[in-house]
Amino acid sequence: MRFALMIEPQQGLSYAEQLAVVRRAEAVGFESFFRSDHYQSFPGPSGEPTTDAWAVLAGLARETTTITLGALVSPVTFRAVGNLAKVITTVDEMSGGRVEFGLGAGWNEVEHRQLGLPFPEIKERGDMLEEYFAVLRGLWGEPDGWSFDGKHVSIVDAEFHPKPVARPGRATFPNGAARPRILAGGQGTPRSFRIAARYADEFNLSSASPDSAREKFAELDAACAAIGRDPSSIGRSVMAGVLIGRDGAEVDRRKAALLAAFGDDAGGEDWFDAREPRWVLGTPDEARAMIARFADAGAERVMLQDFVPRDLEMIDLMAEALFA
Repeated sequence: MRFALMIEPQQGLSYAEQLAVVRRAEAVGFESFFRSDHYQSFPGPSGEPTTDAWAVLAGLARETTTITLGALVSPVTFRAVGNLAKVITTVDEMSGGRVEFGLGAGWNEVEHRQLGLPFPEIKERGDMLEEYFAVLRGLWGEPDGWSFDGKHVSIVDAEFHPKPVARPGRATFPNGAARPRILAGGQGTPRSFRIAARYADEFNLSSASPDSAREKFAELDAACAAIGRDPSSIGRSVMAGVLIGRDGAEVDRRKAALLAAFGDDAGGEDWFDAREPRWVLGTPDEARAMIARFADAGAERVMLQDFVPRDLEMIDLMAEALFA
């Protein structure tokens, strides 16, 4: 099993706090770090400071050396696709080719309304998502002169340089051009599987128990088979909330800290009861048991979604409990 640390910096984290998290994750051996891409603060109180995901990732690219970095996921509604492609490859160059990238349709209408960002209906956002995936692959993988004529995006005689960094082990296009690892994801709708089968290197399943993950990954296999893609050629990961402690008392302290941070967005112990079937929750033995269940369901990587990221000691414990 491979592990990524995933945080939600819109909870009010400054750049310095995010840097501290990533440095700790890199030091203890996390393979990858992902952050959300949101401008409205949640869960918890609204009005907390928020940061731009890709501006932060650019800084982290220069202040880390080994850990891969990415957004999970960037909404198509936040940035024009040509700008997004340039931002990603700029951060990729700054990091020496350590960028991974998740793209999504977006869902939080409030943050769009507050910043004057477009938020069309979900069908249109889904259409945009498909076109964005196609355009990113074209700008990164096709030679100069490539064009694209879509409903939402038109590209004429593209010239795109530099391309993503070529380094050993990176994903490549059929012509050998390197690219960041491309992720699609969500809760596993038929359309999300069709998009992933066509464009993605990895599908990241969120908010799923191991039993549900097994069923959803079977649907992903079917979507790949339907277009003639080898199902084994697409990676499978899950995003799972994480809260662990060395013993029951430490677990309880961290539960209390999380509930305090969430405020009205959470209740009491029943809030955790509802998430226990899909979270990595409890003592190290309980955490390892849940990871084993996700592995049995077909997951190859777990994005550990940390809602108490300022607690750096829990990052140490994740590594100690899960990486051995």
